[in-house]
Order: sequence, then C-alpha cells, then structure tokens
Amino acid sequence: MPLVYVSFACGLIFGAGLLISGMTDTAKVLGFLDIFGAWDATLAFVMAGAVAVTSIGFALARGRGAPLFAAQSLWPTRKDIDAPLVTGAVLFGIGWGLVGLCPGPALVNLAGLSLSVIVFVAAMAAGMIGQDVWSKQKAATPTSETAIATSTDG
Repeated sequence: MPLVYVSFACGLIFGAGLLISGMTDTAKVLGFLDIFGAWDATLAFVMAGAVAVTSIGFALARGRGAPLFAAQSLWPTRKDIDAPLVTGAVLFGIGWGLVGLCPGPALVNLAGLSLSVIVFVAAMAAGMIGQDVWSKQKAATPTSETAIATSTDG
C-alpha cells in the first residue's frame, strides 16, 4: 500500500479523534486555558489519553524490525533545545492561546468554511512558508566567520 494512502488514513483517524474529543471546539480549548475562570479540564484528559496510547504505539513500533509501510523508521535524533525550538514553541503557544486552535484542529475546522478559521489557516501557512524561506536564505548566506575564513584561505 503506498505511503500516501497510509498517511491519509492516519490523518482521517486523527481528525476523527479531534472531532470526537471536542478539541476542534475553540471554546473548549480556551476554557482549558482559563485556569483562573471557568476552567474546563477536558483537554487535560484528552492529552493524557493521547500520551498513553502514543506511548504504547511507540513501544510497539520500536520493538519491530522495520515499519510496515515505509523503507525504514525515521526516529528523531536531536535532543538539544535551541533558540528556534523555543521561539517556535512560544509562537505556537501564543497562537493557540489567542485563537484556541492548533494546526490539526484548524485543518479539521476548515470543513466548516468559517472565515476566522480560513484566515487562521492562511496565516499559519504563510508563517510556515515564511519560516522555510527564511531558513533557506539563512543557510545560503555565509556567516561572517565563514566569509573571513574563506577570504584568508586564498
């Protein structure tokens, strides 16, 4: 089975889980973030359940020799915490706190054709594209140390 079909099926299952758990409801998410008001702990239970199921899934996957639908397993190797990671986490948290949506539920909510969700997803996509362009430009631009080393080598 081609990987694209497996990826699509996983996305459908994830989206269905978001709908069933109510995590596409921005009021529910914002209620979770309102810890000094009418706090709604539902999201904490959804996250705890997701972590439990995912932990079991990862344990089973690590025990397998090779994945079923890919040539090899692609496990993350980086363990450091750097400025881009922290900056991205802060921006993600700010967006989540202001709107009550993160990328998965936002994409699920696109089916409702709500103007606010469309604007959010467009802004999210623009941010992703902008970050990609910026990081490619940064990688292509030599640093001052590289420029000095290159000019003195010749």
